[in-house]
Amino acid sequence: MERFKWLPQSLLGGGQDQEEDPLGEFDDDSCSLSPLQRLYGFAASLVVGLAFMLLSLIVFYKPIKFAIMFTFGNILAVGSTAFLIGPVQQARMMLDPVRIYATAVYVGSVILALLCALWIHSKVLTLIAIISEICALVWYSLSYVPFARRMVSELLISCCDTEI
Repeated sequence: MERFKWLPQSLLGGGQDQEEDPLGEFDDDSCSLSPLQRLYGFAASLVVGLAFMLLSLIVFYKPIKFAIMFTFGNILAVGSTAFLIGPVQQARMMLDPVRIYATAVYVGSVILALLCALWIHSKVLTLIAIISEICALVWYSLSYVPFARRMVSELLISCCDTEI
């Protein structure tokens, strides 16, 4: 336990009641992971997801392999927070009225990218799907930052304003 002196004692199973959970309660009582295990699961999933996204750049010239690696890494990175807050709470947050459309576009673009890569085998369609996936991920991520989407929208409108 000495290796983890920098972690709060509640994560290590000491110092507080086990009832109190610093990372949030799982609503469905289906998680048997300790808070420290959830933290490790989050970190591992995030690191592996980011690694897949970075390694996908190596095969960028092969859009189908790139799409598969990038999308898999993307799903792992976005899903990593389920270790911290639980899959039920993650789904609730994704389906919140504020971000339901961003979630739908993101999930749709992930599915489209995989379909284009695995079933259609079209490099052009796969690249278009990956670009839409990246844009959807950015828009989805901005939905968690207060007023970020409004600021980006206003910035894009002002940049694209073509009054002469």
